[in-house]
Amino acid sequence: ADRRGRPRAPRARARRGGGRAPPPPPRVAGRRRRRQWAPYLLLAPAGAVLAALLLWPLAQIVIMSFQQVGLRQLRGAPTPWVGLDNYRSILADPFFWQVLVNTVVFALVTVTLTLVVGTLVGLLLNRLGRPMATFVASGVMLAWAMPSITASIVFKWLFNDTYGIVNWTLDRVPDPLAQVLFGRSDFAGFSWFNGTGTTFAVLVTVVVWQSFPFVAVTVLAGCKTVPADLYEAGRIDGAGAWRSFWSITFPLLRPVFAVLVILSTIWDFKVFTQLYVIAGLAHRDAYMLSLYAYSEAFATPPRFGSGSALAVVLVVILLVVTVGYVRLTLRQERQL
Repeated sequence: ADRRGRPRAPRARARRGGGRAPPPPPRVAGRRRRRQWAPYLLLAPAGAVLAALLLWPLAQIVIMSFQQVGLRQLRGAPTPWVGLDNYRSILADPFFWQVLVNTVVFALVTVTLTLVVGTLVGLLLNRLGRPMATFVASGVMLAWAMPSITASIVFKWLFNDTYGIVNWTLDRVPDPLAQVLFGRSDFAGFSWFNGTGTTFAVLVTVVVWQSFPFVAVTVLAGCKTVPADLYEAGRIDGAGAWRSFWSITFPLLRPVFAVLVILSTIWDFKVFTQLYVIAGLAHRDAYMLSLYAYSEAFATPPRFGSGSALAVVLVVILLVVTVGYVRLTLRQERQL
């Protein structure tokens, strides 16, 4: 009974040793279920579009990699299953391993240069005043907005052996300085696209020129989130620009750099347009996995099964690199 002598209503108590609370009313339970399914329902349209544009073509490529597909099969002839023969043939080919080395070396060099140049430009934009930062950012965005095929044609013209402005400029460098810097002093008629090393040098230049603006803009956006008090405290403690970056900026923007590394690796591993325009199909020493898969699929006669197998190998490599780097980054974040 309460203080006035009235009996109290009995309370529902859970029994000791595993008793359960009374179930919620049907209306509350239905509301909870709707809340649980709401995110999936909102993501369903985007998931359907991604499945139609990405997953279904990827599934078709995986299926074709286990088949022997040629012109006859495209005309309606039966498609024979060959199992793992396409994978065995490409893995047994020494040229595949040469192409894989070219792809890995190109990706390492390009990703490193893209991150370094993009980070430096992003830090520069963060320090500039508003008018000058707007002017520099506009020029950077123009490089990013230019289509890949247009940029490749422009750079191929710049490095042309007959009328290219690069050879014209290098040919006017004093002979002793040019000999020290480039190992030669005469650039008149020098062809950048005959040698594998010079071809990759032009290709790296094009890809880095088009890729660093994304890194610069992303780093600039990340720097805007770093509190200014931290930099002020670092300056009071005597930290310079180099020390401030590695002690303040980089630790706080580590997740941003992790995403940039993953995206740059994926983009640079599958570079195709620039390589196709600059090197072409005839320069086999400059092949990478993307161009190798294209040449196998559209060879004479076409070998769509081998090309699909190479595409699947490229996808698997990118998945392994991405998953490994994400796990390493998450492990470092837990240790901090």
